[in-house]
Amino acid sequence: MKDILINVNPSDTQVCIVENGELVEFWVERKNLTRLVGNIYKGKVQNVLNGMQAAFVNIGLEKNAFLYAGDTLEYGEILKDVTDKKLNLRSGDTILCQVTKEQFGSKGARITMNVTLPGRGVVLMPQIDYVGVSRKITDEDKKRELIDFVNEVKPDGFGIILRTQSVDCSKEELKEEIAELVEKWNRIKESTITKPAGSLIYKEEGVAIRAVRDMLRDDVDHIIIDDKRLLEDFKIAFASLYEKKPDLFVLYEDEVPMHKKYGLMKQVAELLQRKVVLANGAYLIIDRTEALTVIDVNTGKYVGEKNLEQTVFETNCIAAKEIARQLRVRNIGGIVIIDFIDMDNPEHSQKVLDVLQESLALDRTKTSVIGMTPLGLVELTRKKTRSMLESAMLQTCPYCNGDGYVLSDEVMASKIKVKLNDVFACPDNKSVLVRLAPSVCHKIFAYRLLEKECAGEWRDKRIYLQSDERMHIENIEVKVLHGAIIDLPENAKMLF
Repeated sequence: MKDILINVNPSDTQVCIVENGELVEFWVERKNLTRLVGNIYKGKVQNVLNGMQAAFVNIGLEKNAFLYAGDTLEYGEILKDVTDKKLNLRSGDTILCQVTKEQFGSKGARITMNVTLPGRGVVLMPQIDYVGVSRKITDEDKKRELIDFVNEVKPDGFGIILRTQSVDCSKEELKEEIAELVEKWNRIKESTITKPAGSLIYKEEGVAIRAVRDMLRDDVDHIIIDDKRLLEDFKIAFASLYEKKPDLFVLYEDEVPMHKKYGLMKQVAELLQRKVVLANGAYLIIDRTEALTVIDVNTGKYVGEKNLEQTVFETNCIAAKEIARQLRVRNIGGIVIIDFIDMDNPEHSQKVLDVLQESLALDRTKTSVIGMTPLGLVELTRKKTRSMLESAMLQTCPYCNGDGYVLSDEVMASKIKVKLNDVFACPDNKSVLVRLAPSVCHKIFAYRLLEKECAGEWRDKRIYLQSDERMHIENIEVKVLHGAIIDLPENAKMLF
């Protein structure tokens, strides 16, 4: 059983692809973030850098977009061999372009002149005369039948890519969709005439429409939506489908939140954790770096039943299946390094790779497994199709600024010592109240970390520690107490 659940919140829209109760794909789009991929702009070339075989194009954003020579068009074709090829563009030229990669940090968005308009069964390429077929359609007879049909119905000069879902569509549906996409293209062309350079010509659909368009196949039982307005949008976007299968779209009206009703709250929360516990008690650790994602496999509590080699082999096989799911559900893209547990048996190593390959075959995003190194590391690359989950649901820690660490309790005790020495440098300062995080306070008393100083240079001083849950672990607040009568908080404790 497979369902697509769409949850609309004030801050974001979440799409869950659920198979037999298990979350296999998760899309989220925050409403305060502008998504660029898929948008079409009328751009103006700012400068051409033939030494980099690229151009920078003003599309109306803060940063100019980046256009690589391999993403330009010449005589109705994409340049295939760009070696020593100069761009057929000059500063001031206006071009129609589409964003293929979001802007990030100091880098502007990446664009292409090969504009595409995706539908459920086909993708229209209005500027290239070409017919292509998804690699996941393996039936050669069906593939030839689809190609022949599309060549008959598509307008001259247009290109079509048959998506995997085209197998589930009737010929009449494909014909209607091609006609609708051609009409959409004609409206886009008309807009470019009147709008100035640097204008948005066409905005890609929101995450809910995109997810259903890209994921809906015959194996989907229901599309469950908890927002009436969005349901009306679906009726328009998928009019022919809604007419034929009205029961496919279901409005969720239960008072119990959708994620709770379908047991997804815990599964979604776990997507943000470094540690992923496997069914047998073993676990994965998933870490992101600037250049790649690293996944470490550990046996954890699993001790096996026969011998060490068999225990390691079984753990690696279970991990391979879960890693494929994690890549898909977290939308991890780019380079991935997997550190499986070392295996002495070469047959076991190959079997683990086979299990990984089979599990990755369920992923609609292209993934290439490079192989296993002598150190037992598996290298693979997964195509970046959209932002990874972290970018939509996490933000840089305001305390550690993304380092991922904070100072230890022992180090903080040393910092308190330095601060108190500065305070007690003034002879008039006899009593102080130190407000600090509970863990630091506990460690100081439990391990008597400042006992030596209290018995020595601070022996005539009164030091009170106040544990405060509101204090960040790296923050310390020292207040000098004056007067014969001291007003202390109830939870303040005198240090030794």
